[in-house]
Amino acid sequence: MNIGEEEIKGNDQVKQAAQMLANSDLNYIGYVEGDAIFRGVADVVVCDGFVGNVALKTTEGVASIIAQFLREEFRRNLFTRLAGLVALPVLRRLRQRIDPRQYNGASLLGLRGIVLKSHGGADVIAFQRAIEMAVLEVEKAVPSLIDQKLDSLLSKGRAS
Repeated sequence: MNIGEEEIKGNDQVKQAAQMLANSDLNYIGYVEGDAIFRGVADVVVCDGFVGNVALKTTEGVASIIAQFLREEFRRNLFTRLAGLVALPVLRRLRQRIDPRQYNGASLLGLRGIVLKSHGGADVIAFQRAIEMAVLEVEKAVPSLIDQKLDSLLSKGRAS
């Protein structure tokens, strides 16, 4: 993720990482901006921890304020309460689809083992999802796969 899609944008660290990814056999599509996280432009969006945390907290804030506004609007009067009652099944399905608890657990990369960072406000459901993600990473041997891919990338970078 970068401040723009143009190759001239970004700091040196971002530009170096982009060059390494571009020279790899990964399906690297280039820089994406923050809105790409939700548009399905890429399966994986890479950023540093600071940027990732800002993106996450901003997303949580937007989701929270939209939920608050919907509650306020549906409680405005009798007609909007009835409309809310009719819309309730749709709103429940939407809430399930965007429930952040279902996506809890950020993998910390660059370590020799598997570490997932759970949200500080995680409840039982969110914590369970983080554990499930950790188990999946163990089953798929994710650290080993990352090491192999990084070794390949770094050796190609040195060769060129």
